[in-house]
Amino acid sequence: MRRSLHGTTAFSLVEVTLALGVAAICLVTLLGLLPAGVKTQQTSIQQTTANQIISQIYSFLRADVRLPQGQLNKVCGDGDTCDWGSLHGHWRDRAVPDTLYFTNDAKQVGLNGNMPANAVFRAKITYRTPPTETTALATVRVSWPAPVDPDSGGVPAGSVMATIAVNR
Repeated sequence: MRRSLHGTTAFSLVEVTLALGVAAICLVTLLGLLPAGVKTQQTSIQQTTANQIISQIYSFLRADVRLPQGQLNKVCGDGDTCDWGSLHGHWRDRAVPDTLYFTNDAKQVGLNGNMPANAVFRAKITYRTPPTETTALATVRVSWPAPVDPDSGGVPAGSVMATIAVNR
């Protein structure tokens, strides 16, 4: 049995060309958004790592400022004054900020001095005098890339800052 040509339907060459053109424009648009998505993901990873570094520093400071057993009465007697000079550890000894350097894996690779070659993040800890006898404060700023120093007028790609209260 033969079919007639009038009963067969199909797309014309013009319709196929237009459909391919629309699909190509959509594909080019999606490929154009890909670099923006990758950059957003990379920034998110760096901010997460910076927050992890701040958490590590916070843990270090909390461990350092804790008073040994039975020492609280020697620092703060019955009066309103406290002798913070007898507080042990790094916190008491530092009046200047510390600068720490970290890798992409949030592992510390340097402290003050020259920046190591594999450093990606720069963390600056500014110690503050305790406002009361029970609280000590520090401001921590983590910036990246490490070679850019925000205190010297450099503009980092990103930074995270936190004020930490310890020994509460």
